[in-house]
Amino acid sequence: MVTLHSGMYKYENGAFVPAQSAEGKDRTMAHAILSAHNTSGCDADLKIKFDAMASHDITYVGIIQTARASGMKKFPLPYVLTNCHNSLCAVGGTINEDDHLFGLSAAKKYGGIFVPAHQAVIHQYMRERMAGCGKMLLGSDSHTRYGALGTMGVGEGGPELVKQLCERTYDIAYPDVVAIHLTGKPARGVGPQDVALAIIREVFACGFVKNKVMEFVGPGIGSLSVEYRNGIDVMTTETTCLSSIWETDEKVRAWYETHLRPEAYKPLHPQEGAVYDGLVEVDLSAVRPMIALPFHPSNAYTIEEFRSNAKALLEKVEETARTMLDEKYPLKPLADKVQDGQVYVEQGIVAGCSGGTYENMMTVADILRGRSIGSGAFTMSVYPASQPQFLALTRSGAAADLMQAGVVLRTAFCGPCFGAGDVPANGGLSIRHATRNFPNREGAKPANGQMAYVALMDARSIAATALNGGRLTAADEIDLPEEREYPYTYDPTIYDNRVYDGWGKADPEAELVFGPNIADWPAQIALPENLVLEVASAIYDPVTTTDELIPSGETSSYRSNPLKLSEFALSRKDPQYVPRAKAVQALEQSRRQGQLSPEAKALLERAGLAPADTGIGSLVFALKPGDGSAREQAASCQRVLGGCANIAQEYATKRYRSNVVNWGMLPFILDGAKDAGIAAGDVVVIPGIRAALLAGRTDAIPAAVLSGAGKREITLSLPNLTADERDIILAGCLINYYAQ
Repeated sequence: MVTLHSGMYKYENGAFVPAQSAEGKDRTMAHAILSAHNTSGCDADLKIKFDAMASHDITYVGIIQTARASGMKKFPLPYVLTNCHNSLCAVGGTINEDDHLFGLSAAKKYGGIFVPAHQAVIHQYMRERMAGCGKMLLGSDSHTRYGALGTMGVGEGGPELVKQLCERTYDIAYPDVVAIHLTGKPARGVGPQDVALAIIREVFACGFVKNKVMEFVGPGIGSLSVEYRNGIDVMTTETTCLSSIWETDEKVRAWYETHLRPEAYKPLHPQEGAVYDGLVEVDLSAVRPMIALPFHPSNAYTIEEFRSNAKALLEKVEETARTMLDEKYPLKPLADKVQDGQVYVEQGIVAGCSGGTYENMMTVADILRGRSIGSGAFTMSVYPASQPQFLALTRSGAAADLMQAGVVLRTAFCGPCFGAGDVPANGGLSIRHATRNFPNREGAKPANGQMAYVALMDARSIAATALNGGRLTAADEIDLPEEREYPYTYDPTIYDNRVYDGWGKADPEAELVFGPNIADWPAQIALPENLVLEVASAIYDPVTTTDELIPSGETSSYRSNPLKLSEFALSRKDPQYVPRAKAVQALEQSRRQGQLSPEAKALLERAGLAPADTGIGSLVFALKPGDGSAREQAASCQRVLGGCANIAQEYATKRYRSNVVNWGMLPFILDGAKDAGIAAGDVVVIPGIRAALLAGRTDAIPAAVLSGAGKREITLSLPNLTADERDIILAGCLINYYAQ
């Protein structure tokens, strides 16, 4: 299905041949778009200004608060504030709706675009209203991907959006560009999620496209509808790529015409002789219905492969789940889902930016029309991605067909992707056409003895499973309805009536509306001359997700309150992290107040450093932290609790490393970290770190680890640290940097 080719490849006459030189790297679509948005005058080091930005209601409050503290007076580019994550207003009293009122008041004061709750999920709104061929969009959500619409989308942590709001730039070295060559046509019953999972399975673990741009080309594109392409494209985030871009054609032109923006279209193709930094060949005709088992989209198999070895594979998932659950709680055997050689699930969900598109919903309606999902334990919900799509579904009659079959129709809401809404029962297995199946993304709470599971599948196979009352079924196993196109009429009346569009109409006299949970960021100090850092958590898992660093779900309601949110940091992965970090933070507070506690004095004496110029803090040690969400709170919570650094073998994503830097923490790399033997409670001493940064030193930074076994020397590094990143860390955080 998917074949990877390392090395450089040249695109000639619609085919790929090994490239003999780098000449032609400037002929890709990505290069043309990046160059058009680069303000540095240098192709090697990009300083990007975006065309527009988007945030949802668990990120925009913190971003606007940071931008205000950094001197922003108005939004200098179109900034869309959607309300698709805390839409339920069901957790924490009034605080969710308080955030929404803050967002509306900020849109009025600073000139933003405010999309009320239940109107659209963030990425569908951006597709419908803001995408455009050749544009670049920045979002504070990792699934900011609009490549199939000819738009390069980048998902980043909040501070990168703050930089744009403060009229600065997004600074990166020119990324590698990998060609994704699509050929053939998908078989009946194979949907966009199947293609996406097949690609993710091959490229994730080996990092083939990590921090690179995926450029989709080839004749297979023409066999796909635009919504099908969107469904593949939004999942490219799970490969850890930086961004994506696709060739455009008459189908894309028609899509923009349907959405009443014909001027947003232009043809995009690589130039003849374009050279790429790698090649992924995808034979669409060979893709089969897929399933990604917990706890990652890359843990994927064809449904046929899975069922042939279901019990053993589910037992393997169960082993992983047991590590998340306190020993005092029993774990319901996941392998019990296998009965008489068949696998049974309790729930099906089709939702959000990946699943809840008009074409997917219409296909599900065709499969279920006149049938029933049954009256047993299996339930099914469908979440349209936007109200205009819901309206079209209603006018077509398909909404009635779904409801009559027993499907529950929800509103535009991202909950199933991060653990809010439709939480399964303890031990339940949910199959979802959604973006992620990380631990607890279904909303269970292992710390309370609850464990549930999500497997990712395409809407077509979820509908086939629903026909069989929850017996896992691939779409190509059933008698599918005849293939047909789904004419779509986009009606923007809902947006015209409900969306506040204040772009270009900032009102400085307007007052921001604050709720009791909206708090400012705590002040941070500049980087001291020396650091003494206690390891508050040591994680030796192959990958640590941002969900593990700061859980999603119920924590979403507290993301406007840095102090309250920090209480949840690493709560599911290492419940002792917060008390350890707080204990260290108390030592630093005593130092700053000039009343050194006995414990702080003993620690500094052990390190051999003077209190006047030595900061005491905590750090997180993890082999590969930061896979998944772009949420800045995965780093900011560490900082709020007194964190000063991370030590890693590598960082899973550029966006997490950027969050660490923007919150004033040092993103250290330690070669051979997996064998370093660093444990929670150890102390890392880094003398002269401020002088080292001021001197531009990023390699061979001497440090020592103090543990029960004594003292040992280690060497840290800060590879690829830019001058601006250095200055942000020296200042203590991005807010301080701008204040200077």
